[in-house]
Amino acid sequence: MCWSSPIFRCSRAPTALRGPRPRRSFTPEFKAEIVELCRRGDRSVGQVAKYFDPTETAVRDWVRQAEVDAGERDGLTSSEREELAQLRRENRRLREDVEILKRAGLLREGDPVTVHPFIEAEKQGGHSVKRACELLKVSRAASAAPVPPVPGPCRTRS
Repeated sequence: MCWSSPIFRCSRAPTALRGPRPRRSFTPEFKAEIVELCRRGDRSVGQVAKYFDPTETAVRDWVRQAEVDAGERDGLTSSEREELAQLRRENRRLREDVEILKRAGLLREGDPVTVHPFIEAEKQGGHSVKRACELLKVSRAASAAPVPPVPGPCRTRS
């Protein structure tokens, strides 16, 4: 790559005129290329960041994470970070499940829960009706308030 190429030149307004940057995402391939450029030592992290336009902090983080993944630095590898995030999501979901079951009275002694009023209370409380139905093993359609049967001509007694 040629650093004097027009695609690497930056003509941006001063930082004070631009305001805060919108959050952007970069592909793993782009990050790997940026890390490789920084590791070669031809240009500083600041120069690479200026030419390619991610923040300097982001580039430093990518380089640091690449060093951890390569075993050159202590810390959580990318796969360990992914696993930790997945475990935290699962833990949060399980805590929510326990709270739903507690509210339903299934984790404490006492009267069994009546499903329809409980589901309605969950809905009114802004909780996940879908998850409550899954835990109570009822369909979402069946969780709607029961409609009393309408007496037809065969059911009426005179």
